[in-house]
Amino acid sequence: MSKYVKDLVTRDIKRRLEGVEDAVLVSCVGMDANTTNELRGELAEKNITIFVVKKALARRATEGTSLAPAFEGANGQLAVCFGGDDFVSLVKEVVRLDKDETKYADFVAQGGVMDGERLDADGVKAVSKWPSREEQIATLVGQILGPGATLSAAMLGPGKMLNSQLKKISEGEGDE
Repeated sequence: MSKYVKDLVTRDIKRRLEGVEDAVLVSCVGMDANTTNELRGELAEKNITIFVVKKALARRATEGTSLAPAFEGANGQLAVCFGGDDFVSLVKEVVRLDKDETKYADFVAQGGVMDGERLDADGVKAVSKWPSREEQIATLVGQILGPGATLSAAMLGPGKMLNSQLKKISEGEGDE
């Protein structure tokens, strides 16, 4: 590949990764075209982008960015996955596909980068066990609403009991 072509490809990779802070690197060498298209479709449904890069060109394209550590020590042909609702949901989806030995046997998570820190394959699997943004929000909302619901029940309980007793008295049941 000539230097001119390498520069063109490097600029294209830079453009595609512009604004991307966190990504996961996967290997999908050995997948046939139909399986690759199915994989791309599944990922696209979850707003995840995947594209194959040559590691040397990706290193050149990500020099000085937060993605640069991901390509340190990377080997072979890689695909870059980014996007999704948040990084944890991206990682959960990648790990789910990695575990699918029947349909995507050649899809393997190699590593990635999160907040400028390099992740190896085990690090990616560890991040996949974290709660996603939606799960964290649901937990937080539950913690915020929990004390209020308890207070409300404590305040309404005696009032309802008093209302019940007054109703019985007004209906003549409490005269006995």
